[in-house]
Amino acid sequence: MSHVTGHPAAADSAIAHPTEAATPPEAAASHHGYIGDKQRYLNRLKRIEGQARGIRSMIEDEKYCIDILTQIGAVTAALESVALGLLEDHLRHCVVDAARQGDEQAEEKIREATAAIARFVR
Repeated sequence: MSHVTGHPAAADSAIAHPTEAATPPEAAASHHGYIGDKQRYLNRLKRIEGQARGIRSMIEDEKYCIDILTQIGAVTAALESVALGLLEDHLRHCVVDAARQGDEQAEEKIREATAAIARFVR
């Protein structure tokens, strides 16, 4: 079981604030914004999966409630970090590209982003 020390989201800061890579406009239109960080997202999700399995093991082993809750908090923070990174990538790539094209496509991407933010902050 992977135990998190310190701030639970500290390990996720690289995802929450991905490095900006210049994407040619033609490539951005054919790929999702996260594609440049795909492997980092996949690696982080694999670690989160391991943490979730560890929580199940903690319950099977009847560990102390607060220790389990601490690990659930760490997994929640890690997932939130991934979500924020994906949202940032979406805004930087998909929404910006749609805004450049204008018209209804731009409005649709803004509506999508607004709905995603609304779901995320609930």
